[in-house]
Amino acid sequence: MKDLFTVMEFTIKETIKRKSFIISMLIIIGIIIIGFNVPNIIEAFSKSSDDEKAKILIVDEENIFGKELIKLDTEDEKYEYTITKENISQDEIKEKINNEEYNSCFIFKKEDNTIKIDYVVSSISFGESIPEELLESFQTQYTAVQIQKAGITPEQLQAMFTQFDVNVIQTDDNAASGNIFISMMLSIALFYAIYFCAYQVSTSITTEKTSKIMETLVTSTSPKTIVLGKTLGIGLVGIAQVLIIGATAILSANLFLDQEILKGLFDMSSLTPAFYIATLAYFLLGYFMYAFLYALTGSMVTKPEDIQSANGPIAIIVVIGFYLAYFSMMNPASDINLFAAIFPFSSPFCMPLRILMGSAKTGEIITSVAVIIISIIVIAKISIKIYSSAILNTGTKMNFKSALKILKSKEN
Repeated sequence: MKDLFTVMEFTIKETIKRKSFIISMLIIIGIIIIGFNVPNIIEAFSKSSDDEKAKILIVDEENIFGKELIKLDTEDEKYEYTITKENISQDEIKEKINNEEYNSCFIFKKEDNTIKIDYVVSSISFGESIPEELLESFQTQYTAVQIQKAGITPEQLQAMFTQFDVNVIQTDDNAASGNIFISMMLSIALFYAIYFCAYQVSTSITTEKTSKIMETLVTSTSPKTIVLGKTLGIGLVGIAQVLIIGATAILSANLFLDQEILKGLFDMSSLTPAFYIATLAYFLLGYFMYAFLYALTGSMVTKPEDIQSANGPIAIIVVIGFYLAYFSMMNPASDINLFAAIFPFSSPFCMPLRILMGSAKTGEIITSVAVIIISIIVIAKISIKIYSSAILNTGTKMNFKSALKILKSKEN
């Protein structure tokens, strides 16, 4: 046990001292802080243009809106209106806009049962159009004018615009509830946390296989202890990374985002202590499974520059597992989502979300945990066997066939 802690301590120190680790952490934290500040940055750059209200000329020669347009002056803080019922030609209006007396002009005309609007502006950039909020305001005010003319009472008006209160009742036992947005974001976060933490195991093993450090480790402890120590050490560093990144994201969200927007996007009511425990458990299970897979590829590589190509198949497995979980979450009650929650390569990304959305049954959770634990034990045994032979291999490059021979020879 002492040797295990020694390898863990050594791995942790070596990992956090790497420049790549420090730089990547600083970049991730910087991106999170800047990302949550994007609305504030945009607002800061647009303040100069927002300080001055856009001046709009409204020409209502036919008095289509009656006195309702007067309300525009008090209702809107973004625009400054000039309302006139005079007959002004388009040439005069164009001259006023070109002279920057006004930013734009609305000309209202009524033909039969249609209200025609001429929107006069100096130019419209690609992708721009008439401000929707203004059109909605004009529509609302015109409706108010017609209601007054028709003599409809407030009670009759309220009856016309009765609100429908819809309550959804799901009959499926696995029916889901909760915020789908936060579920999808959590799935992505779990994927990146597990993938990048596990990936470091193969890099660490391959790097130290080609250095003199390995000679010291092999002579002082067993290969099994080395693999387990490195996996646990990098796992602890990974948990610390996730906690730091998560704390930074939560703090940045509360400091820099509007609280109303935050409540709309993230429904925190369903995030119970049991869910946090389940998420942490599946993060650890997913990490150990993929870490031992990466330890296997790291054991088979003799040069650090070959590690990326060797890790390719594992990366494909991780991505397949993630997408299986991610897209099946569109329908948590489906059979494919249940399969993704039990299948060991996708369950770390899927089962926490089923628990969050109330779709997971106790039996499904137990089965999922049992399957992934069995998978971890099998993969760990294979990784340790391959590693034990690989550190003594000084001949030809180890490949898949030679790895199979090693496994068969050990079993016989």
